[in-house]
Amino acid sequence: MIQEFKNFIARGNVIDMAVGIIIGSAFTAIVTSLVNNLINPLIGIFLGKIDLSNLILKVGDATFKYGLFLNAVINFLIIAFVVFIIVKVINKFQKKEDAKPVEPSDEVKYLKEIAELLKK
Repeated sequence: MIQEFKNFIARGNVIDMAVGIIIGSAFTAIVTSLVNNLINPLIGIFLGKIDLSNLILKVGDATFKYGLFLNAVINFLIIAFVVFIIVKVINKFQKKEDAKPVEPSDEVKYLKEIAELLKK
């Protein structure tokens, strides 16, 4: 059972996923700072408010913090856009690599020769 666990952890997929989660967490902190310190003040200029997180709506005893929701939506849109750009760049590089002709292996060459001889 311990060996199976070691094999599971040693697989590239698990390690790639862990690295992705760690980088994603760090990236979230960067995007949150970007939104709170740069984008919110810019949006606040047009809305007349500097901090969207302070936007609330009170109905009776209920408090709706729609400013925090707007911050979360902005964070999501920025992250989604950046991921979209990253995927586009990666796809461009992969297409260029895929366009390179692949040299057939010796086995394939031999099989082609055998096929040609059999045709004769």
